[in-house]
Formats: sequence, C-alpha cells, structure tokens
Amino acid sequence: MPESPEVQALVEQLDEQLAGCPVRSVDLVEFRALKTRGRSLSVVEGRTITGAHRFGKFVDLALDGGHLVISLGRHGWVRWIDEADGRVEASEPDAVAPALASLTVDGGTLEFTDAGSWVSLGLWVVDRPSEVPGIAKLGPDPLAPGFSRADVDRSVARRRKQLKAILQDQQSFAGIGNAYSDEILHRARLSPVVHGDTLTDDELERLFFAMRDELSEAVRARRGVPIDALKQAKTAAMTVHGRGGETCPVCGGTIEDFAFGGTVAQYCPTCQSEGASAAASDGGAPGGVA
Repeated sequence: MPESPEVQALVEQLDEQLAGCPVRSVDLVEFRALKTRGRSLSVVEGRTITGAHRFGKFVDLALDGGHLVISLGRHGWVRWIDEADGRVEASEPDAVAPALASLTVDGGTLEFTDAGSWVSLGLWVVDRPSEVPGIAKLGPDPLAPGFSRADVDRSVARRRKQLKAILQDQQSFAGIGNAYSDEILHRARLSPVVHGDTLTDDELERLFFAMRDELSEAVRARRGVPIDALKQAKTAAMTVHGRGGETCPVCGGTIEDFAFGGTVAQYCPTCQSEGASAAASDGGAPGGVA
C-alpha cells in the first residue's frame, strides 16, 4: 500500500510533469472507482492541471476549476505512457495491472491502476479536497512542518488501543500504513501491541521523534526515484517490515511476523518488547525497553 513518503515523492513528480497541462481526454474503465456519482469524470476534460498535492495518502490534482482526488488504496498506483514512443513507465506488477481510469495530456497518458482482486482505487471530482470524506477526517500529518509532540499526546496518550492500530488510524495520524508503522515502532523501541494509555512520557517522546524522523528521511530518500521504482525503493529500505525471520540490524535478534488487522506485520521482540512475543501479549505489556 502506498504511504505518505512514496505518495509525496509521486506528487512532486506529477506536479513537475503535469502542472500547466490541459486535460485532452479522460477514460473511466471501471465505474466503481468513481466515488462522486453526481459528477462525471468527463467534466475534467478541457481543464488545466495547475498542480499536484498530497493529503495523507491521497493525491490531489488541482485544476483550473475544481480538483481530481485519487485514493490509491491498497493496490493502486499510476503509470505514464509516453505519447512519442508509446513507452510505458512502470515495472512489474504495475506494468500489467489494469488501468481503471486515465487522463491524456500533451505528451502522454497518465493511467490509474489497481493490481488487487477488488477495486481499492478511488476517484473524486470535487470543488475542494475537503469534500472527500477521507480527507476531511485526516488527523495530523507527521510530515507537516507544524507536527508536534502535542499531536502525539492528543492521539495516543489516553487511548486504550494498541499502538500499531493508532498509528494506522488515519483520523489519528495521516499517511501511515502497515509498513511505516512497523518501521516507526522499531525505531522508537516500542511494542506494536502496547496500549497508548500505558506509555510513559519518555516513550511518547521517542514515538514523536521516530514518526517525524522516519517519514521525513524516507521522503528525502525517495525524491528523484522514478515513479515506476518508488514502491521497490520503499520495500528495499525497510528495516523490519517484510523481513520476518531475518536478523535485526540493531540488536542481532530475529525479526518476527505477527498477524495484525487482516495482514502480516513485523517487529523485533528484543528491541521492542523485552523479548516477549507480540502474539502472546494482551496489549498491557511494557511499551518498550528504555
């Protein structure tokens, strides 16, 4: 699933490539992807793209009249087909993922793809991005300049909810998903299943710095990476996520898998939970090692 660092790198490239381009034509292949039933995707035709922006995991293509907002969902992404030579800028599996919608501008076609078995891509044609329900409910963004320790305290400190679930809740924090929540918690040396209301002041401080630094470093690392290579760059950069059974580069222990929210996550028991297994924890264990 694309998360805020990759989406930020994506919108910066789209802004550079598409700003000032009029939309020559649109094509909606999968009608279920369009969430604004009262407004056809065709109203975008003829309008000029004025810029690209990010709201959490959402991509906003600003137009000279309104906005086209895209949620990439779990399996969505974009690919560029160059008009001059027909070259497709995408890598497997994105190169073969079906395009559910597309915009043609001067120079080529931007396709919105979905590689999943169900439609997770979403499109909204709106006057303002805040009209999209998911954007209207977004919590503070750890990549925003004003993100502070107070934001962490408000979203975490009194929550009797597992910490990993809080990080992935878009109403608590914007832009974090399964992968970066694993990386943030490993960096902060906190158990993924501890409840937010059990964290000490020191642990909350570590969480704040881990969120801010992990995501901002990831954005800097993704800038300039071609769109078709962004997801692979994300996977290659992970310290614990997707590395179950491998050696933790910090402590030398073994990274473990555990089931979480219908998917699989990873953590280091030695670094994050004093050797205790997350699968056996009731969520009330210590937040991490000091």
